[in-house]
Amino acid sequence: MAFDEKMADRVREIIAPAAKKVEEKKMFGGLCFMVNDKMCVGVKAETVMLRLDPAHVDTLLEEEGCTQMVMGDRIAKGYVFVDNTVLRTKKQLEHWIKMALEYNKIAPPSKKK
Repeated sequence: MAFDEKMADRVREIIAPAAKKVEEKKMFGGLCFMVNDKMCVGVKAETVMLRLDPAHVDTLLEEEGCTQMVMGDRIAKGYVFVDNTVLRTKKQLEHWIKMALEYNKIAPPSKKK
């Protein structure tokens, strides 16, 4: 699985002190950070995936480097990709991760099959 190891380290540095229960899982061709048993942030080769409040995604898609996550032909509501090129500084990365952590507090758990 190819994911950006340096970006994963940067995400760890921000998530670890902010969340009590964090688990890392390799999935979707990257590394996913599960917070409180819910998908929160994922690191791929050139993007970071975030689970955000679906009510705010349309506005956030206007930000540079942010695109809607699409799985096959379906839009993944509440999930976006942010290009690593706009996440160069800690402040830029924190901006997105903090939103994902805030939504994680109220996000419904994923359906287990």
